[in-house]
Amino acid sequence: MGNKKVYIETYGCQMNVNDTEVIFSILKKAGYDRTENMDEADVIMANTCSIRDNAEQRIWGRIDQFYGQKRLHEGVVSGIVGCMAERLKDKLLESGRVDFVAGPDSYRSLPLLLSRIAPGKPQINVELSREETYGDIEPVRIDKNGVSAFISIMRGCNNVCSYCVVPYTRGAERSRDPHTIVREACDVFAKGYKEVTLLGQNVDSYLWKNPDDPQEQVDFADLLSMVAEISPELRVRYSTSHPKDISDKVIDMMAKYDNVCRHIHLPVQSGSNVMLEKMRRRYTREWYLDRVTRIRQAMPDCAITTDIIAGFCGETEQDHQDTLDIMRRVKYDYAYMFQYSERPGTLAARNYPDDVTPQEKTRRLNEIIALQNELSLESNKRDVGKTFKVLIEGTSRRNDEELCGRTTTNKMCVFPALLATENNPADGHKFFNVGDYTTVKVLSCTSATLICELV
Repeated sequence: MGNKKVYIETYGCQMNVNDTEVIFSILKKAGYDRTENMDEADVIMANTCSIRDNAEQRIWGRIDQFYGQKRLHEGVVSGIVGCMAERLKDKLLESGRVDFVAGPDSYRSLPLLLSRIAPGKPQINVELSREETYGDIEPVRIDKNGVSAFISIMRGCNNVCSYCVVPYTRGAERSRDPHTIVREACDVFAKGYKEVTLLGQNVDSYLWKNPDDPQEQVDFADLLSMVAEISPELRVRYSTSHPKDISDKVIDMMAKYDNVCRHIHLPVQSGSNVMLEKMRRRYTREWYLDRVTRIRQAMPDCAITTDIIAGFCGETEQDHQDTLDIMRRVKYDYAYMFQYSERPGTLAARNYPDDVTPQEKTRRLNEIIALQNELSLESNKRDVGKTFKVLIEGTSRRNDEELCGRTTTNKMCVFPALLATENNPADGHKFFNVGDYTTVKVLSCTSATLICELV
């Protein structure tokens, strides 16, 4: 009889993807094997997100399906881990449909929790930590292409934006030892990965101090340099920046290294100072626009993407127009756009009525989406005729004879898989593989994709 098998579904952000990789590593050392087939799993779990209500509702639906799977297969156990486990621990256990619940700082306890499960005795650990970073754990990579890897550099968040549940589900900020980060980046590069993304709820807050030498400390700009120095062939990305914290030092460090990608995700959330204050974002639209100016002075080719919330508490039509205005001023390359979703327990839920009607939220969101589609198309049209170095990530979803990859500005390109060349008289074509760098010329575009040819 072989090892028990674990099936994990991952919801939410890149941090959750990385957390799933950490969980697989922990369980692998405990004698469990990974499976992508739920039907053959002994342990089923969902790694969850609580950022919006619809994310949680999807997971409640999956819990019912997991329960059905347990009834079909004797001995199967199921559970919920991650942010939803932290936020709804009691409700999950009271449902009677899960066998274990583990929060984001409790993954090391999973083997013990699983060993203690018995009929009528679900197991739980949702204790938050001020020290846990999982820095000593080598994640089991679950990406499909073997090209891009996520590396967590810090956990938690201290900002307590009024609408956000993350500080309550992931705890306070902790910065990981930079030497373990560099070691992990070196390891993935040695294994053939060509790109790493450094992850944190607010990477600009990263600050590690050596407990044995208080004089030694590393901030985020220093860390960027350390990772970029590994190899010019290793692309470096990061997510996410906070507008109040992104420093000139970080911007200048990005500009210094060609392999640090020219892309900054800088969530604005609203273009209204009134809304920004209510959201506890701790910057003004003027400060935000100044940061954008500084970025473009240092890196004229840098793409800027963002997050926008439509219909926050008390948002007026003028506040909405201020958001549309800042979008036009910045000319975002891409945006993640959502209606406000009240999260229980947050400062906003406690202090502000959710008083923008659903119909009005939808209207405003649709206007934001329509404008962003225009801006994304304009941005992509400016790239027509230009050439870019692209890291090949895989086959195009729509055409098996095309490859896809991203520019340093994080724009998706599609292009033929073959290049005619005089240097290969055998078949007249040069073949490209996933993980190769190549140069493409942009021929045309949509709002989402650059359509290219190989050069």
